[in-house]
Amino acid sequence: QVQLVESGGGLVQAGGSLRLSCAASGRTFSTYAMGWFRQAPGKEREFVAAISWSGRNTYYADSVKGRFTISRDNAKNTVYLQMNSLKPEDTAVYYCAARAHIVTTSWDEYDYWGQGTQVTVSS
Repeated sequence: QVQLVESGGGLVQAGGSLRLSCAASGRTFSTYAMGWFRQAPGKEREFVAAISWSGRNTYYADSVKGRFTISRDNAKNTVYLQMNSLKPEDTAVYYCAARAHIVTTSWDEYDYWGQGTQVTVSS
């Protein structure tokens, strides 16, 4: 059982950067795989990035590969999404999620979700 609180969203110009943070509470955080998903208005929720409990394995959607980096600091109970070279099409509500099983890219296989944080990229 974990609780997730996200921060770091906001308004940024195209080409800029943001770092999203997801602070977790719960005694088993370090054993959970973590993922980031996003949902734009009128669109389906989509996978962005995921990381295994150890941090050794990471996965990215093709649309963000090379621009976004997922990481975690288990000592701080926090997962991050560093977003560089942002594009207007990155505009969405970003959600972090936790899964008490092997890392996956499917949103409906995650157990716990944050409240979401808005990222808006202007052209």
